[in-house]
Amino acid sequence: MLFKAPKGQKIIENVRLASTAFTRMKGLMFEEKSKFDYALIFVLPDETRVGASVHMMFVQFPIDIVYLDAQKKVFEKARLHPWMPNYTPKKAAKYFIELPEGKAKKIALGESLEWE
Repeated sequence: MLFKAPKGQKIIENVRLASTAFTRMKGLMFEEKSKFDYALIFVLPDETRVGASVHMMFVQFPIDIVYLDAQKKVFEKARLHPWMPNYTPKKAAKYFIELPEGKAKKIALGESLEWE
C-alpha cells in the first residue's frame, strides 16, 4: 500500500517495486491500461536527476509521476503522455512513483510518502 506519512492516508492499495536494473528499465512498457491498478515505485541506487529520467515509449496511456528525495518527501509531480520521449525531474531524486492517471491529485508537494 502507498500512503501518506505519518497520517496513513491511503493513496493506492497495490504497490510494485522496480528495484533492479531490469525492472527499472522495463517500467510500464507493454503494460495494459486495464491492468495498471498499482503504484510502480522506482528505487534508484543513488539520488540522481539523469537516472530519474523516464520515457513513455511503448506505454499506451497517460500516467502520473511523483518524484521523491532520499527522505521520501515529494518535490515534483507531472502527467506523462503516451510515447513522450523524455521527462527529467528538475532536481535529483532517490525514488519516483508511476501511478494511474489522476492518483497524484491526492498528493501535495512537500508531503512524505511510505509504502509496504
